[in-house]
Amino acid sequence: MNLEQLAVRACGFLAAEEGLCRPLADVIVLRSSRPTPLGATLYQPVACLILQGAKEVLLGDAVFRLGRGDVLVVSHDVPVNARITTARAGEPYLAVVLSLDVGLLRGLYDEAGRAATEVDEDHAPGPALASCTADSRLVDAIGRYLALADDDVEAKVLAPSIRRELHFRLLMAPSGGMLRRLLRHDSHASRVTAAIARIRAGYREAIAVPELARQVGMSPSSLHKHFRAITSTTPLQFQKDLRLLEARRLLIAGQHAVSDVAYEVGYESPNQFSREYARKYGVPPSSDLRAATAAGP
Repeated sequence: MNLEQLAVRACGFLAAEEGLCRPLADVIVLRSSRPTPLGATLYQPVACLILQGAKEVLLGDAVFRLGRGDVLVVSHDVPVNARITTARAGEPYLAVVLSLDVGLLRGLYDEAGRAATEVDEDHAPGPALASCTADSRLVDAIGRYLALADDDVEAKVLAPSIRRELHFRLLMAPSGGMLRRLLRHDSHASRVTAAIARIRAGYREAIAVPELARQVGMSPSSLHKHFRAITSTTPLQFQKDLRLLEARRLLIAGQHAVSDVAYEVGYESPNQFSREYARKYGVPPSSDLRAATAAGP
């Protein structure tokens, strides 16, 4: 299956002109007929294949510009700013997003042998995002995986093997360097993954960076260095981004007062919350709450 065929296949899952659907438990298909403004979001470990249109993703000072046939690989949970840059009614932005399973990647590492993935495993961690042009084998595997959504029996029997193939293709792709470094439990990339998991689990609570470093087996200076190399931010800023992303979700739901949201996401001062929210999103939290309330259910 080539890109054009995959685009037609993906569109078949979407009943409306806009939005997203989940044809399989670990796959999302996205479509938009118009560009979107730059917005903050949290990316989780995924591979995103662009079928039509174009997208821009900002991680710190790095800018990833993705067009038709490009695949973006995300190795860690990481706050980014992203927008769709090219989309129109006759040719919408269209993408397929596959959730990644680090456990499955590690199993493939064991089976493929150390030599297959040792090329860059000793290098220092790079950013959590990488992109490259998807080769025909990866595109075909994604197409075969999506086709399983039409048949429950085939999905039950064939999905595990095709999913393994997809992970292997991504692991060995030029954009798979960070995934390869994740495979060693004692790597800096794996330890940063553990630190991120601990921050996410307790993002409402105050962080003691030395204690966090001890818990993941790093010195505070090493944690800071490698955390920034991967996420383009610090553990404390990462926690702040998580709080503000959750706060915006709550405000857009339109069911909570600003002060209640501030306390809910871990702030002790609603005033500090409002300042930091406005600095990140360009508007005070009360503006987003009023807009959500005006929009109604």
